Amino acid sequence: MIKNSSFALIVLNWYEKHKRELPWRETLDPYSIWLSEIILQQTRIDQGMAYYLKFIDSYPTVHDFAAASEDEILKMWQGLGYYSRARNMHSTANSIVREHQGKFPADYASLLRLKGVGEYTASAIASIAFNLPHATVDGNVFRLLSRVFGISTPIDTGIGKKEFTKLANELIDERQPGQFNQALMELGAIQCTPKKPDCENCPLNNVCVAWKNDLTESLPVKKGKTTIRKRYFSYLVIEHGQYTYLNKRTENDIWKNLYEFPVAETTEKSDLFSTLNEHQPFFPPETEIQIKKETYWQKQVLSHQHIFYRFIYLKLAGKINIPSNLIRVNKKDIFNFAVPKPIEKELEQNNWL
Repeated sequence: MIKNSSFALIVLNWYEKHKRELPWRETLDPYSIWLSEIILQQTRIDQGMAYYLKFIDSYPTVHDFAAASEDEILKMWQGLGYYSRARNMHSTANSIVREHQGKFPADYASLLRLKGVGEYTASAIASIAFNLPHATVDGNVFRLLSRVFGISTPIDTGIGKKEFTKLANELIDERQPGQFNQALMELGAIQCTPKKPDCENCPLNNVCVAWKNDLTESLPVKKGKTTIRKRYFSYLVIEHGQYTYLNKRTENDIWKNLYEFPVAETTEKSDLFSTLNEHQPFFPPETEIQIKKETYWQKQVLSHQHIFYRFIYLKLAGKINIPSNLIRVNKKDIFNFAVPKPIEKELEQNNWL
């Protein structure tokens, strides 16, 4: 069994030679570290980089972030998904300005109390910004530790998370915990990859249980798959003179506080007639309805849901009944609103103005 000090030294030496140059690694500013960590949750670095730079440029301090409206934050976040992250960030920025005089708490327990900050993010900020010995355990670390130490405890269970977190905290280099955490995550991200890991060039291959026993494909272990919910959305893209209509999603559901076209949700694919019938109160008898286009069904994959969606383009003339939940929007202003990914893609691909 490798000694903890030797493990840390090997990982840190590897990191010094092979780490990727990333802007959030050039600072100890807790705001910048917090911003990068939240953006990179469920997001690849190549995609998250542009968003990080855009946010830092627009909101260089937590005061600037807090001063923005939630709609502005959501619009800038558009395309990243998991929008609760953005809403929680805005709430947290305001609480830091209001309750902490614009300074991030400098201890783990206080960081953990911030909205949207879990154990991983609190550990990252505490270790990198404040040099506190709290291990960050993400998917990369789970995978690396599982393989190196031959641990078959499922990583998606409470017992597994406690076991791996305990091990990571035992291994951490207390003199430079931030560097160690980043090194361990980086080694998992670019060397000990989920598929086809580069074991031959791994600095830990001489002590890796999985490498020695041909277990890299079977580790780490997960207990079971998540049940996927299927939902079907039919959007009505209404052209009424120079206007269209949007609804703001306000319930505790996907895409909360984003804007969308009027939608009919069903449990299976619906035909055009039933979809229009669903919106019948929208159209009094004197309304002239022209169906301009109906798109094919497409699919948006979320973590626990598959959204099947299509767009029905309507041109209306005469009187229409506007439900109280809809807002009238000039068509040329449609791009000012933060919308879910399916609508963003549709607006980019179709010039309907």
